[in-house]
Parts: sequence; C-alpha cells; structure tokens
Amino acid sequence: MAEKQYTYAVARIRTKELSLLKSAFLEQLLAAKSYAECIQLLSEKGWGDGTATDAEQILKGEQEKTWALMEELVDDVSVFDVFLYANDYHNLKAAIKMVYLDTERREAFFSHGTVQPETMLKALREQDYSLLPEAMRAPAKEAFDLLLHTRDGQLCDVIVDRAALDAIYAAGKAADHPIIREYAELTVAAADIKIAVRAQKPESPWIFSSARWPLAIPSMLSSLRKLPSRGKMRSTAICKGRPMRMRCRCCKNRLLRLSAGVTT
Repeated sequence: MAEKQYTYAVARIRTKELSLLKSAFLEQLLAAKSYAECIQLLSEKGWGDGTATDAEQILKGEQEKTWALMEELVDDVSVFDVFLYANDYHNLKAAIKMVYLDTERREAFFSHGTVQPETMLKALREQDYSLLPEAMRAPAKEAFDLLLHTRDGQLCDVIVDRAALDAIYAAGKAADHPIIREYAELTVAAADIKIAVRAQKPESPWIFSSARWPLAIPSMLSSLRKLPSRGKMRSTAICKGRPMRMRCRCCKNRLLRLSAGVTT
C-alpha cells in the first residue's frame, strides 16, 4: 500500500473507532427496559440504517459495512480469508441440501465468502468437485454422498463442520500474524470444548470436529465426567470401547450426531 493510501487507511480506522461501543454504552443496553429500547439505543449510536427493527438485521448491516470498509482500504482481502471460512462451509452445507432436495433458497446463503454459492451449486449438480478449492473437494463429496445414501442431514453437517475447522486451523498455522494464529487455535479449541460438553448428553456419540487437539479432548471429557450429574444425565460416548459412529453394532440403536456448529 502506498504511503498516501496507508495514511488514509489509518485515518479512516481512527474515525471508525469513535463509533465503537464503550463499556458505558453497554451498561446502558443492559439497563434498557425492553428489546425495542435496545434497538433504539443502537440506532441512535449509528448502528443499522435507521429503519431496522430487528437485531439480526442490524448485525448483518454492520457486517456488510465492515467488509465494505476492508475492501475499500485493503488491496488484497485474501489475508482475511480465515474469517470467511465459516461462511464458506455454511454455504456448502446449504448447497448440499438444496441440490439433494432439488430446490433453491438463496436466502440460506451467507454473503462474503471465498467461494461463490453458484460455484458450489454447479460443482454439486455436475459432480465436478474440481470447481471447489482443494481443501473443500473431499468433504463436499463425502458429505453429499453420505446424505444421498443415509438421508442424515446432521451427520452431513458434522463432516462439513470438521472440514471448516480444519481449514481455519490450517490457515492459522500458515499465517504470519500472531493474532490470526491465535484466532484459529481458539476457534478450533472452543468448538471442541462445545462438542465435549455435548458428548455428556445421553446417547451422544464421541465425534469431534477436529483432530487437532488429541491430548486436550480426552482431558476435557475426563474433567466433564467428574462433574456432578443432573437427573439422568450420563455419558454414553463409548460403546464397548469403540467410539460410536452412525449406528452402534452392539445395540443397533439409531444415534444422535454431534456437530461443532462452527458454521451456524
């Protein structure tokens, strides 16, 4: 970036900092008496377009503003790809299910990804996975084939969520900046912690969305199992010493699947 452009970018960011939500304003939000009052306070702070009455619309609008600012200030926005992989893999899940159901609902796609939803739909319909980024090809084929054979949308999500976490972790390891590396590691770790918690629910299989934490995951489960149980809550993550997958060969019971939920 040229010196003049860099100076402009710094000035723009400094100006934007004035609109950040300070602790005093957050206290104001907490003290608001109603949802409508919270929305009004955010609108007065400049969030949204002044007409939005829904928090989701306001947040979506702010995300659009943020990415528009990045595209204005940065020549190569690929440095931010690690923050967009969750959108990509959410869109992949949506595309797989649209092709499977032979329908199309554009509102299910997230904006701002590294792969266009149209490319995903074309790759799945034509079974031409070479149209997708290399890291996305195998999980896309595996998830789509599994959905065709089992009609199990949740296990399909597990496959794609794991691929999303693998992509985020790999991008973090390859990054030069420590902030991006830490973001990737914390994102994967948080997802695995959530899965470890969900694995304590009755009839939950032991399926983790990332294999990047082989030492941490058993430790998490061990710690969680030592916590006092509530009611009939118990762990059935292991069946006769084997991690349970699609269907337990011993009891032949249909099992729930766990998903990190990283893309949703």
